[in-house]
Amino acid sequence: MVGVDWRKLYAQNQAAIAASGVRPPAPPLVELPTALASDERTTIPRHPPLMPRGHRAPADPHRHQPAAGSARRRESHANDHVLVHVPPDLDPSVPVAAVCMLHGCTQDPSMFAAATAMNITADRHGFVVIYPGQERARNAQGCWNWFLPAHQHRGAGEPELIAGIARQLMANECGQTLDPARMFVAGLSSGGAMALILAACYPDLFAAVAIHSGLPYRSADDVASAFAVMGRADATRAHNGRAIYAAMGDHARPLPSLVIHGTADRTVAPENARRILAQLMHANHLAAPETCRHDPARPSISQHERAGGGLTYTHDRWLDTHGTLMHESIEVQDLGHTWSGGVPGGSHTDPRGPSASEAIWAFFSQVGRAPAPTAAYATNHTRSRA
Repeated sequence: MVGVDWRKLYAQNQAAIAASGVRPPAPPLVELPTALASDERTTIPRHPPLMPRGHRAPADPHRHQPAAGSARRRESHANDHVLVHVPPDLDPSVPVAAVCMLHGCTQDPSMFAAATAMNITADRHGFVVIYPGQERARNAQGCWNWFLPAHQHRGAGEPELIAGIARQLMANECGQTLDPARMFVAGLSSGGAMALILAACYPDLFAAVAIHSGLPYRSADDVASAFAVMGRADATRAHNGRAIYAAMGDHARPLPSLVIHGTADRTVAPENARRILAQLMHANHLAAPETCRHDPARPSISQHERAGGGLTYTHDRWLDTHGTLMHESIEVQDLGHTWSGGVPGGSHTDPRGPSASEAIWAFFSQVGRAPAPTAAYATNHTRSRA
Protein backbone atom coordinates (compact mmCIF):
# COMPACT_ATOMS: atom_id res chain seq x y z
CA MET A 1 0.00 0.00 0.00
CA VAL A 2 3.03 2.29 -0.17
CA GLY A 3 5.46 3.20 -2.89
CA VAL A 4 2.76 3.47 -5.56
CA ASP A 5 3.72 5.20 -8.83
CA TRP A 6 0.53 7.26 -9.03
CA ARG A 7 1.28 8.87 -12.38
CA LYS A 8 1.31 5.52 -14.16
CA LEU A 9 -2.13 4.84 -12.76
CA TYR A 10 -3.88 7.93 -14.18
CA ALA A 11 -7.26 7.37 -15.81
CA GLN A 12 -7.74 3.89 -14.33
CA ASN A 13 -10.37 5.06 -11.88
CA GLN A 14 -13.14 5.18 -14.45
CA ALA A 15 -12.22 1.76 -15.78
CA ALA A 16 -12.18 0.33 -12.26
CA ILE A 17 -15.61 1.69 -11.42
CA ALA A 18 -17.01 0.67 -14.80
CA ALA A 19 -15.72 -2.83 -14.24
CA SER A 20 -17.37 -3.02 -10.83
CA GLY A 21 -20.59 -1.46 -12.12
CA VAL A 22 -23.51 -1.45 -9.74
CA ARG A 23 -23.25 -4.88 -8.28
CA PRO A 24 -26.17 -6.82 -6.87
CA PRO A 25 -26.30 -7.04 -3.10
CA ALA A 26 -23.54 -9.19 -1.69
CA PRO A 27 -24.33 -12.12 0.58
CA PRO A 28 -24.75 -11.46 4.31
CA LEU A 29 -21.52 -10.15 5.71
CA VAL A 30 -21.72 -11.37 9.26
CA GLU A 31 -19.39 -14.34 8.82
CA LEU A 32 -16.23 -14.27 10.88
CA PRO A 33 -13.70 -16.92 9.94
CA THR A 34 -13.55 -19.86 12.24
CA ALA A 35 -10.04 -21.01 11.41
CA LEU A 36 -7.50 -18.77 9.70
CA ALA A 37 -3.81 -19.30 9.25
CA SER A 38 -2.80 -16.06 10.97
CA ASP A 39 -4.14 -14.42 14.12
CA GLU A 40 -4.24 -11.19 12.08
CA ARG A 41 -6.91 -12.66 9.81
CA THR A 42 -10.47 -12.34 10.89
CA THR A 43 -13.79 -11.11 9.53
CA ILE A 44 -16.51 -8.62 10.27
CA PRO A 45 -19.52 -6.75 8.81
CA ARG A 46 -20.51 -3.60 6.93
CA HIS A 47 -22.81 -0.58 7.35
CA PRO A 48 -25.02 2.35 6.02
CA PRO A 49 -25.20 6.25 5.79
CA LEU A 50 -27.73 9.15 5.24
CA MET A 51 -28.70 12.81 5.04
CA PRO A 52 -31.43 15.44 5.53
CA ARG A 53 -34.10 15.97 2.90
CA GLY A 54 -33.55 19.16 0.99
CA HIS A 55 -30.24 19.79 2.76
CA ARG A 56 -27.30 20.84 0.64
CA ALA A 57 -23.74 21.02 1.83
CA PRO A 58 -22.24 24.52 1.82
CA ALA A 59 -20.21 25.24 -1.29
CA ASP A 60 -16.49 24.78 -0.80
CA PRO A 61 -15.01 28.32 -0.88
CA HIS A 62 -11.68 26.82 -2.01
CA ARG A 63 -13.13 25.14 -5.07
CA HIS A 64 -11.65 26.36 -8.33
CA GLN A 65 -14.17 27.60 -10.87
CA PRO A 66 -12.73 27.05 -14.38
CA ALA A 67 -12.99 29.69 -17.04
CA ALA A 68 -15.57 29.16 -19.74
CA GLY A 69 -14.38 26.79 -22.40
CA SER A 70 -11.52 25.42 -20.28
CA ALA A 71 -10.75 21.74 -20.75
CA ARG A 72 -12.26 19.32 -18.27
CA ARG A 73 -10.00 16.69 -16.78
CA ARG A 74 -10.47 13.67 -14.57
CA GLU A 75 -7.23 12.36 -13.22
CA SER A 76 -7.61 9.40 -10.94
CA HIS A 77 -5.44 6.53 -9.87
CA ALA A 78 -6.11 2.95 -8.95
CA ASN A 79 -4.46 -0.32 -8.08
CA ASP A 80 -5.48 -3.34 -6.06
CA HIS A 81 -5.25 -1.52 -2.73
CA VAL A 82 -6.15 2.13 -3.27
CA LEU A 83 -8.39 4.19 -5.56
CA VAL A 84 -8.05 7.97 -5.74
CA HIS A 85 -10.68 10.19 -7.34
CA VAL A 86 -9.77 13.75 -8.38
CA PRO A 87 -12.80 15.70 -9.69
CA PRO A 88 -12.62 17.49 -13.04
CA ASP A 89 -11.88 21.20 -13.29
CA LEU A 90 -9.84 21.52 -10.09
CA ASP A 91 -6.86 23.83 -10.23
CA PRO A 92 -3.93 21.58 -9.19
CA SER A 93 -2.27 24.48 -7.38
CA VAL A 94 -5.28 25.33 -5.19
CA PRO A 95 -5.46 23.26 -1.96
CA VAL A 96 -8.68 21.26 -1.62
CA ALA A 97 -10.13 18.93 1.00
CA ALA A 98 -9.81 15.15 0.86
CA VAL A 99 -12.00 12.40 2.31
CA CYS A 100 -10.50 8.98 3.05
CA MET A 101 -13.30 6.41 2.60
CA LEU A 102 -12.95 2.96 4.21
CA HIS A 103 -15.12 0.17 2.79
CA GLY A 104 -16.87 -2.56 4.75
CA CYS A 105 -16.47 -6.34 4.64
CA THR A 106 -16.69 -8.14 1.26
CA GLN A 107 -16.21 -4.81 -0.53
CA ASP A 108 -13.26 -3.32 -2.36
CA PRO A 109 -12.46 0.32 -3.25
CA SER A 110 -14.15 0.37 -6.68
CA MET A 111 -17.25 -1.42 -5.38
CA PHE A 112 -17.51 1.01 -2.45
CA ALA A 113 -17.05 4.03 -4.72
CA ALA A 114 -19.78 2.80 -7.07
CA ALA A 115 -22.24 1.94 -4.28
CA THR A 116 -21.89 5.17 -2.29
CA ALA A 117 -21.67 7.53 -5.28
CA MET A 118 -19.21 9.56 -3.20
CA ASN A 119 -17.37 10.50 -6.40
CA ILE A 120 -20.49 12.30 -7.61
CA THR A 121 -20.62 14.20 -4.31
CA ALA A 122 -16.93 15.02 -4.72
CA ASP A 123 -17.46 16.30 -8.27
CA ARG A 124 -20.34 18.47 -7.06
CA HIS A 125 -18.45 20.05 -4.15
CA GLY A 126 -14.83 19.86 -5.29
CA PHE A 127 -12.85 17.54 -3.02
CA VAL A 128 -10.62 14.51 -3.54
CA VAL A 129 -11.70 11.01 -2.43
CA ILE A 130 -9.25 8.31 -1.33
CA TYR A 131 -10.40 4.68 -1.13
CA PRO A 132 -7.81 2.43 0.56
CA GLY A 133 -8.48 -1.30 0.16
CA GLN A 134 -7.98 -4.15 2.61
CA GLU A 135 -5.77 -6.98 1.38
CA ARG A 136 -7.47 -10.39 1.45
CA ALA A 137 -4.22 -11.83 2.80
CA ARG A 138 -4.89 -9.83 5.98
CA ASN A 139 -8.56 -10.63 6.22
CA ALA A 140 -10.32 -13.29 4.15
CA GLN A 141 -13.57 -11.28 3.92
CA GLY A 142 -11.88 -7.96 3.19
CA CYS A 143 -12.76 -6.54 6.62
CA TRP A 144 -10.53 -4.08 8.42
CA ASN A 145 -9.14 -5.73 11.58
CA TRP A 146 -10.49 -3.12 14.00
CA PHE A 147 -10.93 -5.71 16.75
CA LEU A 148 -7.28 -6.80 17.00
CA PRO A 149 -4.91 -4.88 19.33
CA ALA A 150 -2.21 -4.87 16.62
CA HIS A 151 -4.43 -2.53 14.57
CA GLN A 152 -5.66 -0.18 17.31
CA HIS A 153 -2.63 2.04 17.82
CA ARG A 154 -0.55 4.70 16.09
CA GLY A 155 2.52 3.74 14.12
CA ALA A 156 1.71 0.12 13.34
CA GLY A 157 -0.63 -2.24 11.49
CA GLU A 158 -3.46 -1.15 9.22
CA PRO A 159 -3.83 2.33 10.77
CA GLU A 160 -0.24 3.20 9.85
CA LEU A 161 -0.67 1.80 6.32
CA ILE A 162 -3.77 3.94 5.73
CA ALA A 163 -2.18 7.02 7.33
CA GLY A 164 0.83 6.44 5.07
CA ILE A 165 -1.39 6.62 1.98
CA ALA A 166 -2.90 9.89 3.23
CA ARG A 167 0.54 11.36 3.88
CA GLN A 168 1.77 10.25 0.45
CA LEU A 169 -1.14 11.96 -1.26
CA MET A 170 -0.68 15.04 0.92
CA ALA A 171 2.79 15.30 -0.65
CA ASN A 172 0.99 15.96 -3.98
CA GLU A 173 1.41 12.39 -5.19
CA CYS A 174 -2.01 12.58 -6.87
CA GLY A 175 -1.21 15.69 -8.90
CA GLN A 176 -3.64 17.81 -6.82
CA THR A 177 -2.64 20.03 -3.91
CA LEU A 178 -4.43 18.91 -0.72
CA ASP A 179 -5.21 21.12 2.25
CA PRO A 180 -3.48 19.59 5.32
CA ALA A 181 -6.15 21.09 7.60
CA ARG A 182 -8.97 19.38 5.65
CA MET A 183 -8.07 15.71 5.46
CA PHE A 184 -11.07 13.73 6.74
CA VAL A 185 -11.81 10.04 7.30
CA ALA A 186 -15.09 8.12 7.03
CA GLY A 187 -16.11 4.47 6.86
CA LEU A 188 -18.85 1.88 6.89
CA SER A 189 -19.10 -1.05 9.34
CA SER A 190 -15.58 -2.42 9.84
CA GLY A 191 -14.46 0.64 7.85
CA GLY A 192 -16.36 2.84 10.29
CA ALA A 193 -14.62 1.19 13.22
CA MET A 194 -11.24 1.67 11.52
CA ALA A 195 -12.09 5.31 10.71
CA LEU A 196 -12.57 5.95 14.43
CA ILE A 197 -9.23 4.28 15.19
CA LEU A 198 -7.50 6.52 12.62
CA ALA A 199 -9.12 9.67 13.99
CA ALA A 200 -8.16 8.75 17.56
CA CYS A 201 -4.58 7.76 16.74
CA TYR A 202 -3.84 10.42 14.10
CA PRO A 203 -5.69 13.61 15.16
CA ASP A 204 -2.78 15.57 13.66
CA LEU A 205 -3.58 14.09 10.23
CA PHE A 206 -7.39 13.71 10.15
CA ALA A 207 -9.42 16.81 10.98
CA ALA A 208 -12.74 15.01 11.64
CA VAL A 209 -14.38 11.58 11.38
CA ALA A 210 -17.67 10.11 10.13
CA ILE A 211 -18.62 6.63 11.39
CA HIS A 212 -21.41 4.74 9.67
CA SER A 213 -22.67 1.64 11.52
CA GLY A 214 -19.35 1.29 13.29
CA LEU A 215 -18.01 0.25 16.69
CA PRO A 216 -16.49 2.13 19.66
CA TYR A 217 -12.74 2.49 19.94
CA ARG A 218 -11.03 -0.57 21.49
CA SER A 219 -14.38 -2.21 22.23
CA ALA A 220 -12.97 -5.63 21.23
CA ASP A 221 -9.62 -7.42 21.25
CA ASP A 222 -10.46 -10.69 19.49
CA VAL A 223 -13.18 -12.34 17.39
CA ALA A 224 -15.31 -13.38 20.37
CA SER A 225 -15.41 -9.90 21.88
CA ALA A 226 -16.06 -8.43 18.40
CA PHE A 227 -19.18 -10.54 18.05
CA ALA A 228 -20.24 -9.59 21.57
CA VAL A 229 -20.01 -5.84 21.04
CA MET A 230 -21.57 -6.07 17.57
CA GLY A 231 -24.51 -7.99 18.95
CA ARG A 232 -25.26 -6.11 22.12
CA ALA A 233 -22.90 -3.15 22.51
CA ASP A 234 -21.23 -4.58 25.62
CA ALA A 235 -21.34 -1.75 28.20
CA THR A 236 -18.32 -3.12 30.06
CA ARG A 237 -15.97 -2.17 27.18
CA ALA A 238 -14.99 1.30 25.95
CA HIS A 239 -17.49 2.91 28.32
CA ASN A 240 -15.77 6.31 28.28
CA GLY A 241 -13.37 8.38 26.22
CA ARG A 242 -10.16 7.88 28.17
CA ALA A 243 -8.79 5.38 25.65
CA ILE A 244 -9.32 7.86 22.78
CA TYR A 245 -7.79 10.69 24.79
CA ALA A 246 -4.77 8.53 25.60
CA ALA A 247 -4.43 7.45 21.95
CA MET A 248 -4.26 11.10 20.86
CA GLY A 249 -1.14 11.58 22.98
CA ASP A 250 0.57 14.93 22.49
CA HIS A 251 -1.83 15.71 19.61
CA ALA A 252 -4.92 15.64 21.83
CA ARG A 253 -7.61 18.10 20.74
CA PRO A 254 -11.40 18.27 20.32
CA LEU A 255 -12.33 15.87 17.50
CA PRO A 256 -15.46 16.69 15.42
CA SER A 257 -17.50 13.57 14.68
CA LEU A 258 -20.56 12.39 12.77
CA VAL A 259 -22.22 9.09 13.69
CA ILE A 260 -24.77 7.43 11.39
CA HIS A 261 -26.72 4.24 12.18
CA GLY A 262 -29.95 2.48 11.31
CA THR A 263 -32.45 1.34 13.94
CA ALA A 264 -33.03 -1.95 12.07
CA ASP A 265 -29.34 -2.91 11.94
CA ARG A 266 -29.18 -6.62 12.88
CA THR A 267 -25.42 -6.88 12.31
CA VAL A 268 -24.13 -4.08 14.52
CA ALA A 269 -26.44 -3.17 17.39
CA PRO A 270 -27.73 0.45 17.09
CA GLU A 271 -26.66 1.04 20.71
CA ASN A 272 -23.09 1.15 19.40
CA ALA A 273 -23.81 4.51 17.77
CA ARG A 274 -24.77 6.00 21.12
CA ARG A 275 -21.69 4.53 22.78
CA ILE A 276 -19.41 5.95 20.09
CA LEU A 277 -20.98 9.37 20.55
CA ALA A 278 -20.62 9.23 24.35
CA GLN A 279 -17.02 8.01 24.03
CA LEU A 280 -16.04 10.86 21.70
CA MET A 281 -17.83 13.47 23.80
CA HIS A 282 -15.97 12.35 26.90
CA ALA A 283 -12.63 12.34 25.05
CA ASN A 284 -13.29 15.89 23.81
CA HIS A 285 -14.16 17.02 27.32
CA LEU A 286 -10.85 15.64 28.57
CA ALA A 287 -9.03 17.48 25.77
CA ALA A 288 -10.94 20.78 26.12
CA PRO A 289 -12.97 20.88 29.35
CA GLU A 290 -13.83 24.57 29.00
CA THR A 291 -15.48 24.32 25.58
CA CYS A 292 -16.67 20.71 25.23
CA ARG A 293 -19.37 19.86 27.77
CA HIS A 294 -21.72 17.67 25.83
CA ASP A 295 -24.39 15.22 26.91
CA PRO A 296 -25.53 12.61 24.33
CA ALA A 297 -29.08 12.96 25.66
CA ARG A 298 -29.16 16.74 25.24
CA PRO A 299 -28.37 17.87 21.68
CA SER A 300 -28.14 21.57 20.89
CA ILE A 301 -30.42 21.06 17.87
CA SER A 302 -32.71 18.11 17.12
CA GLN A 303 -34.77 17.57 13.96
CA HIS A 304 -37.08 14.77 12.83
CA GLU A 305 -37.38 14.48 9.05
CA ARG A 306 -38.31 12.16 6.20
CA ALA A 307 -36.00 11.36 3.29
CA GLY A 308 -37.26 11.50 -0.27
CA GLY A 309 -37.06 7.71 -0.42
CA GLY A 310 -39.47 7.36 2.50
CA LEU A 311 -37.36 6.60 5.59
CA THR A 312 -37.62 8.93 8.58
CA TYR A 313 -34.64 9.92 10.65
CA THR A 314 -33.55 11.97 13.66
CA HIS A 315 -30.79 14.49 13.04
CA ASP A 316 -29.10 15.81 16.20
CA ARG A 317 -26.25 18.33 16.53
CA TRP A 318 -24.09 19.40 19.46
CA LEU A 319 -22.32 22.79 19.49
CA ASP A 320 -19.42 23.76 21.75
CA THR A 321 -19.48 26.84 23.99
CA HIS A 322 -18.36 28.99 21.04
CA GLY A 323 -21.28 27.80 18.93
CA THR A 324 -19.07 25.61 16.73
CA LEU A 325 -20.48 22.32 15.44
CA MET A 326 -18.65 19.48 17.21
CA HIS A 327 -20.83 16.35 17.07
CA GLU A 328 -23.64 15.16 14.83
CA SER A 329 -25.85 12.08 14.86
CA ILE A 330 -28.19 10.72 12.19
CA GLU A 331 -30.39 7.83 13.30
CA VAL A 332 -32.46 6.37 10.47
CA GLN A 333 -35.63 4.45 11.25
CA ASP A 334 -35.93 1.01 9.61
CA LEU A 335 -32.48 1.21 8.03
CA GLY A 336 -30.49 -2.01 8.20
CA HIS A 337 -26.77 -2.63 7.91
CA THR A 338 -26.50 -0.68 4.64
CA TRP A 339 -25.23 2.62 3.23
CA SER A 340 -28.08 5.09 3.46
CA GLY A 341 -29.09 6.70 0.21
CA GLY A 342 -26.65 4.68 -1.88
CA VAL A 343 -27.07 3.55 -5.49
CA PRO A 344 -30.04 1.17 -6.02
CA GLY A 345 -28.75 -2.39 -6.28
CA GLY A 346 -25.32 -1.40 -5.00
CA SER A 347 -23.23 -3.33 -2.50
CA HIS A 348 -25.07 -2.98 0.81
CA THR A 349 -27.05 0.16 0.01
CA ASP A 350 -30.54 1.39 0.79
CA PRO A 351 -31.65 4.20 -1.56
CA ARG A 352 -34.70 4.94 0.61
CA GLY A 353 -32.68 6.82 3.21
CA PRO A 354 -31.10 10.26 3.15
CA SER A 355 -27.77 10.39 1.29
CA ALA A 356 -24.99 9.49 3.68
CA SER A 357 -22.43 10.73 1.17
CA GLU A 358 -23.98 14.20 1.06
CA ALA A 359 -24.47 14.20 4.84
CA ILE A 360 -20.83 13.31 5.45
CA TRP A 361 -19.57 16.09 3.21
CA ALA A 362 -22.08 18.57 4.69
CA PHE A 363 -20.60 17.83 8.13
CA PHE A 364 -16.96 17.90 7.02
CA SER A 365 -17.47 21.17 5.16
CA GLN A 366 -18.53 22.82 8.41
CA VAL A 367 -15.75 21.60 10.66
CA GLY A 368 -11.98 21.86 10.58
CA ARG A 369 -9.03 21.18 12.77
CA ALA A 370 -9.16 22.95 16.12
CA PRO A 371 -6.43 25.50 16.85
CA ALA A 372 -3.24 24.17 18.44
CA PRO A 373 -3.37 24.24 22.27
CA THR A 374 -1.81 27.20 24.04
CA ALA A 375 1.38 26.75 26.05
CA ALA A 376 -0.61 26.97 29.30
CA TYR A 377 -3.06 24.34 28.09
CA ALA A 378 -0.23 22.06 26.99
CA THR A 379 1.28 22.26 30.48
CA ASN A 380 -2.01 21.39 32.16
CA HIS A 381 -2.67 18.69 29.56
CA THR A 382 0.68 17.04 30.37
CA ARG A 383 -0.01 17.17 34.09
CA SER A 384 -3.47 15.66 33.66
CA ARG A 385 -1.87 12.61 32.06
CA ALA A 386 0.44 11.98 34.96
